[in-house]
Amino acid sequence: MSNTTQASAPGQTPQDPQMSVSQPTSQPVATQPNASHPAAPQPAATPQPDAPRPAATQHPTATPRHPRLLPLPARIRRAMSGSWAMLVATLILLATAVIGLIPSFNSQALKQNIVLGAVPAGTDGHVWGTDALGRDVFMLTVAGARTAIAGPVVIAVGAMAIGLVFGLLAAYTGGWVDWLISRVVELMLSLPTLLLAIVLAGLIGGGYWVNVLVFMLLYAPYEIRLVRSAALSHLHDPFLDAARLLELSPTHILAHHVFPVIRPVVGAAMFLDMSNALVSLSSLSFLGLGISPQAADWGRQLSDARDQLFNNPMTAIAPGIAIIVVSVAMNIVGDWITARADRGER
Repeated sequence: MSNTTQASAPGQTPQDPQMSVSQPTSQPVATQPNASHPAAPQPAATPQPDAPRPAATQHPTATPRHPRLLPLPARIRRAMSGSWAMLVATLILLATAVIGLIPSFNSQALKQNIVLGAVPAGTDGHVWGTDALGRDVFMLTVAGARTAIAGPVVIAVGAMAIGLVFGLLAAYTGGWVDWLISRVVELMLSLPTLLLAIVLAGLIGGGYWVNVLVFMLLYAPYEIRLVRSAALSHLHDPFLDAARLLELSPTHILAHHVFPVIRPVVGAAMFLDMSNALVSLSSLSFLGLGISPQAADWGRQLSDARDQLFNNPMTAIAPGIAIIVVSVAMNIVGDWITARADRGER
């Protein structure tokens, strides 16, 4: 054995070198918390990925499904977008068209009674009163349905016919034909439609059907651009390529293959044109252009009612409501056709 001994520090007992084991110094020493040393805040536990989401943080349903629980504006929008709204709008248009075709209403509505003059609503024999010439307001409003339906229908059909011819021609032919038609359409679209119609109606000095012809020509550029865009979106479909491989004539391809595809767009655009034409023709009649002063027309009634608002307000309320109701009905039918076409394409 060696006589060499290791000096130990004061207060420590010497240990046998063979029995000494080095303890790791990197392990933390666990300490018990006490009152003088509060425990350090522990990090929050990380939630497991598959843990269920707390009920408090789940997003509630944005809109209740039951229609009675919807807010009033939402219920109105939902009701107006339903099929029953389209049915009501169609019945309004059919009733207006049928009433306008009855000639007896027009003859009875134009009977004047200047001695009676303007009487308020509720007078015996006159539910809505009379105007300044003693004409029954109810009969006059019913008779005004003829010009409210006939003119807009002719404008919509004529403008769409022009749009189909030139729009399909520009889309299918292309080249300089498409360029020329597109430049003319852009030039006409840059002009204000209603202002140009007022100027032309004043210069020509024609009647009601002259205004119808003017609006037909002014609405045609919109239909040409619409038909061209709709036809271009289907021009390279496989069924059209097959028709070309069969060497069918362009007229046959456009009439039997392209037109059936864009027919829903055409129908919706026609009803929207009818609505715009009704308002436009009523505006010209209100200004005294194109319609006789004694004729039954809603725009003319509004113009004549400016001096009778205090004597009989129904002279202005009746034709104004008629224009709004019929115009909205036309828009509802057009929107319904567009929605059905979109669902069919999906």
